[in-house]
Amino acid sequence: MADTPLFDRITIVGAGLIGSSVARAIRRGKLAGHLSMVDASKEVLNEAEALGLADSYSLNAAEGVAGAALVMLAVPVGAMASVGATMAPALMDGAIVSDVGSVKESVFKALSPLLPDHVHLIPGHPVAGTEQSGPGAGFASLFDGRWCILTPSEGADQGALDKLTAFWQGLGSTVEIMDAKHHDLVLAITSHVPHLIAYNIVGTASDLEEVTRSEVIKYSAGGFRDFTRIAASDPTMWRDVFLNNKDAVLEMLGRFSEDLTALQRAIRWGDGDALFDLFSRTREVRRRIIDAGQDDAKADFGRPHED
Repeated sequence: MADTPLFDRITIVGAGLIGSSVARAIRRGKLAGHLSMVDASKEVLNEAEALGLADSYSLNAAEGVAGAALVMLAVPVGAMASVGATMAPALMDGAIVSDVGSVKESVFKALSPLLPDHVHLIPGHPVAGTEQSGPGAGFASLFDGRWCILTPSEGADQGALDKLTAFWQGLGSTVEIMDAKHHDLVLAITSHVPHLIAYNIVGTASDLEEVTRSEVIKYSAGGFRDFTRIAASDPTMWRDVFLNNKDAVLEMLGRFSEDLTALQRAIRWGDGDALFDLFSRTREVRRRIIDAGQDDAKADFGRPHED
């Protein structure tokens, strides 16, 4: 890493899992001359300060982003507009504004009317995370070897895009450029619908009258444990994801429902060949994910959470 930081000043708005991990990774890579952190919760901000995540801290977004060459929004998707409106007047000329949300079209639509013409809005999504939340849950290696998808609009400033790409590479990620609408469709099937299914099946198990909650916990097999891990994710964040990516999610849910009906039919009619063919095909998908380095046998790729 060069002695000169990539950005003189970076501000992270939101000190949760992703925001605190970004802060730790910035420190590790020496990417900022000064790192500022903003959060609306005094309790969360005090915890971030106690952990030494940044150089300065603020409860006010406008105050926190002043002078920042890069502003990274790590807040729930539903909060983007209110944060954008608050910080917009204080953004410096030429600042890059990006985010870490898993929905991209709605972020662009929420922020682009609010931000001044002299800043560069380039939404982004690091495809990384855990079910944990809060400043203490972050770790610097969260983005190592993971994808970060950037969704610049047509005519986005190439210099700003190059610098944001270098930033995420400095955090350990491999950067992919993608259209925002296509991103939302891809993530609907790879992330959003699986989370929705997990929330639903855990809720169903909890509501069963014939099976007590203690039995659900006591006899949980590996599959159900995996669902509970996913279903433990931050409810505010995921509420906003589904409300802001509803078209793509509903489209993928429709496809899922059709395939589930076909699976029900195969079980009802004892069609073992159809079941075997499906299970063989899905097993191959799992093997390809492992071959692509996107998983291994250890939780979170065996990475520690305390760095």
